Amino acid sequence: MSDSFMELFDLNRLGKLEKGLFVERVNRFTGLCRIGSNIHTCHIADTGRLKEILTEGREIILVKNRPELKTDYKLVSARMEDGWILVNTSIHSRIGLEAINKGVLGFHPKKIKPEIKFGESRIDYLIDDDTFVELKGSNLLLDGRCLFPDAPTVRGVKHINELVRAVKNGYRAYILIMGLRDCSCFSPNTQLDPDFSRAFFEALRSGVKYSGFKIKIMDNGKIILSGKMPLCQSL
Repeated sequence: MSDSFMELFDLNRLGKLEKGLFVERVNRFTGLCRIGSNIHTCHIADTGRLKEILTEGREIILVKNRPELKTDYKLVSARMEDGWILVNTSIHSRIGLEAINKGVLGFHPKKIKPEIKFGESRIDYLIDDDTFVELKGSNLLLDGRCLFPDAPTVRGVKHINELVRAVKNGYRAYILIMGLRDCSCFSPNTQLDPDFSRAFFEALRSGVKYSGFKIKIMDNGKIILSGKMPLCQSL
């Protein structure tokens, strides 16, 4: 990963990018947004709490949905103090795939299979038939650190436990954290989800490896790799 400013995805591939203002979150998957003088519904793919992100009046980027869908637009990103951040989990997998191909794990894979069933879960990637990788996106910024999760995640704990099982069965395994904010390091959100934090550190002690990288959304809609994201030293 010699070049830390490599393109991973272009948001323009989703459709015409339109700017608007966030109004309110109606439920887990639906929000209201304002474009010009009109109020529209928008689909929220990220099911996290996003309390500090989805605030009234927040500048956002949206893409218009097809007429047959339930909402008018899909929410793509939001402007925070540290820049535009991705709030659409539906494209995390594609970004992670490109980042892995570009060497964020420290090597360039020969082949990657997405969404592979192992145990009781589906793991995000199987690399070269011997390495499982689970990707998580961190959009919570606190005191310069990227945290995950921003809401308790039983599913996340289950995925990590499957990685531990994979290592015991002779595979290699990585927890890959994608930092969506401009942070210096990553830390599990121990205060909010002690179960995830406990599982995370137990996994590292069991031989699962950690890798982290940050992304940045440019003004032209391109998402670039903006550097590594180490574990916070206070851990």
